[in-house]
Amino acid sequence: MLNIVVCVSGGGTNLQAIIDGVKNGAIRNTKIVGVISNNAGAYALNRAKENEIPGFCISPKNYENRAAFNEAFLDKLAELNPDLIVLAGFLVILPEQMIATYRDRIINIHPSLIPSFCGTGYYGLKVHEEALKRGVKVTGATVHYVDEGTDTGRIIAQKAVEVLDGDTPEVLQRRVMEQAEWIILPKAIDEIAMREE
Repeated sequence: MLNIVVCVSGGGTNLQAIIDGVKNGAIRNTKIVGVISNNAGAYALNRAKENEIPGFCISPKNYENRAAFNEAFLDKLAELNPDLIVLAGFLVILPEQMIATYRDRIINIHPSLIPSFCGTGYYGLKVHEEALKRGVKVTGATVHYVDEGTDTGRIIAQKAVEVLDGDTPEVLQRRVMEQAEWIILPKAIDEIAMREE
């Protein structure tokens, strides 16, 4: 059984796709053992509660410095003892020690076809705003392993999504989620879980 922890900062739509995937059998051999958010108001924590998954808020705001936050975050992960950590819209720079401890066991979903529109500063709607500004005809999403860089880890899966005339960043964001993110993230977790079996 692959025990996963999902880290999320906002609404948790990718978390919901994972929860649904586990429930409907699209993600096999997997259990979500915890959800961690840096944002006490994140709707993702409600999703966790509704599905009887332990949810935790660990926010840098609640600690006197970054080192104290990092320690609390790592302690919680150690307690949950995940086989895989899934970053699903987690807007926190990871402690270096976490990357070292969980090397090749942290994956992230990014809303573009890496290496386009990725790296420092590219998250959320900003990715889609830049894609539209550049006039690309195709965008998409990427699942990748996390390393010390920003969006630089080995790519696991990508899926392309067409950009349509008249798209706004919000419309494009939604299409990328529906046609790419919610498909490739559960699939990547399932493939990792079945390798571990």
